[in-house]
Formats: sequence, C-alpha cells, structure tokens
Amino acid sequence: MQLSYRDAGVDIEAGNELVSRIQSFTKGIGGFAGTYPLGDGRLLAATTDGVGTKLELAQRTGQLGGLGQDLVAMCVNDLITIGARPLFFLDYYACGKLDVDGAEVVIRSIQQACAASNCLLLGGETAEMPGFYRENVFDLAGFAVGLVDEDKLIDGQRLQPGDLIFGLPSSGPHSNGFSLLRRILEHSPGEFSDEQIREFLTPTELYVKPILGLLDLGVDVKGMAHVTGGGWENLSRVLPAGLSLDLDWDAWKLPPLFAHLQRVGRVSEAEMRRTFNCGFGMTIFVSPDQATRLQACLPTAVPLGKVR
Repeated sequence: MQLSYRDAGVDIEAGNELVSRIQSFTKGIGGFAGTYPLGDGRLLAATTDGVGTKLELAQRTGQLGGLGQDLVAMCVNDLITIGARPLFFLDYYACGKLDVDGAEVVIRSIQQACAASNCLLLGGETAEMPGFYRENVFDLAGFAVGLVDEDKLIDGQRLQPGDLIFGLPSSGPHSNGFSLLRRILEHSPGEFSDEQIREFLTPTELYVKPILGLLDLGVDVKGMAHVTGGGWENLSRVLPAGLSLDLDWDAWKLPPLFAHLQRVGRVSEAEMRRTFNCGFGMTIFVSPDQATRLQACLPTAVPLGKVR
C-alpha cells in the first residue's frame, strides 16, 4: 500500500486554501515571520509554531529531552529567514494532568535551546485541562520575537533568474511529516529499530548562529526558506511573481533514514518532497558572485539548484 500525507490525515491543500482566504482580510500573512514597524527604521518580527504529532511518538516512547529544542527551533528558524535576530521566546504547555518531572525536562530543553539561539526565555503558560487532554498527553506551542533593521530585511524581492540555492543539512525529519511517518510505523512496526526511532526524534537543528554569522560577515543573502510543513513547497514562498525554481534533485542522495522510510511506506518521490525536508532544513538564495563566500562561511552548505 502506497501512503501519502493526506492518507495520514494532513491536507496540505486545505492549509494553503486557508492562507489564501485569510490573506483577503489580513496583512502580511503567509510569510515565515510577520513584522511590526517601530517607527525608527527597525522592525519587530514574530513567529509562532508547535511540535506537531512528533509529540505523540516522543511521549509514547518516553523520549522527551529534545522536544523543547524542537519547539524553539521551529520558531527561531522562521525568524532568521528574514534576517531577524531572536530576542525572546514564550512557551505554552497544555496537558490533562501535569507531570512535573516530564514538564521540567521539556522546559529545561526550551531554556537550553533559547540560550543556544541567543534568545531569552521570557515566560510561558502551563495549563491543566482535564477532560480535554488525556492524563498522559500534553501539547506545546511557542512564540518568538526578534528584531531586524528595515533596510536589512530579507524578503526575496531582489531575487532574479540565475540566483543560486544552497541547503543546510537537517538533523532528521525535524518536526514535520510525523503524521505520515507515524502511519508508516503503525503499518510496519517491525521494519524500524529502536535506534531508528531515536533518530526520528533527533531535535530540530538550530540555524540561528550559522545564519546570523553569515549575515554578520556581509554575505549578500537575497532570500531564505525554512523547509517545514509542506516540504519543498516552502521555497516558492520567497519567490517574486513570475519566478520559479530549478532544483537539481540529483545534487544529493536521500539520507538513509528517509530512504528507509520511503521504501517501507512506498511513498512516491513527489510525496516525500512535499512532506519531508529530505535532508535539508534551511535554504539560502544568493547571486552567483556570492557563492564562494557563502561556502567559505558555511562549509556544509550544498548547492541545490537555481532560480529561473
């Protein structure tokens, strides 16, 4: 049986349709981060996200230690796509019955990820909601705020045909595609070892320091895309009207963990690309004359294609 994200209960088209509808009565919705002008040439930037159904697998296996980093990364990695520097973070932890020990593990991980991102954990909310969540279940959401000079905003509007696309490696599936991943695990539990399940739960990579380091060195970055829900469709979100992507899918091999998941679930290439990051969690767009500098600053960056 060939599985898809929609089979697992996630409808990407419905999500895109909602964004399209709300753009008619909201301003700026649809990017990786929203901005608010302070009136002095600076913009406040804000994002919000969660960990998704990765939570279920982590809670079921008792592997909670990386969930805080997942939560922080999903937010701050969005912030930096526009060149914003994270300032502070807030979390929301909701449960049916509070497990103090488990909550401490998660919040400690949040604090550590904030510190690694030069970001202050400013506060949060813990909510017990008996009758709404089961006793052994909790959910997470996070909110990050950053700052960027208006004249240094990275929004993709300067992109033009011939610009190059580079990818920074992911640490695994990060926090996306787990509804499909879990469905494949459910259908073929004997095909996955405990070590592979631990690999699935590897915390989301934090890209703040390498990306801000790149910008501090003066590399002219024209656009960035965080490869999250919807997979590689995210890259199109930074393109000006009339431009498209020319991705070289032969530029890298699918990491073994993803290849095994694809094989067991009989997932098509197209479905893999619109569900998972397939090995790269952040993409960077630069003009050809900046490529050498970028790779000198970020040796792990891989050329993935170009804009056309």
